[in-house]
Amino acid sequence: MLQFTRRAHLELLAHLLDGLPDEACGLIGGQPGDGGVCTVDTYYPSVNVAASSRVYTIDPKTHLRADRDCEDRGAEIVGVVHSHTHTEPYPSPTDVAQAPDPSWHYVIVSFRLGEPMLRSYRIIDGEILEEPVSISG
Repeated sequence: MLQFTRRAHLELLAHLLDGLPDEACGLIGGQPGDGGVCTVDTYYPSVNVAASSRVYTIDPKTHLRADRDCEDRGAEIVGVVHSHTHTEPYPSPTDVAQAPDPSWHYVIVSFRLGEPMLRSYRIIDGEILEEPVSISG
């Protein structure tokens, strides 16, 4: 299960909306947690280096800053977030091929119907597993 703080959830939605009509992206930081619950307390917005409405690329400088911040806080980068501007919130073949870490959470927010639809997945050896998401506080 992926559990967002309300602040991190609102920050990521605002950033993804601001990125329209292109896909927007960022990293999430927090505590992997015990018992299968990962708590996300920080969203690291990134420029979409690909500048595209169909694909995204995290800025390497953002990744480095997020990694350093997490290390300083005793946290970890626990996943990546990106938007789908025209399709469902489900990993595309490109998303699966680019999934760098099987321990990460892959969060997709779709704006296909106007209102944001957020889903999270684990992608392990090409297998896509949806996981529950909750918002706290």
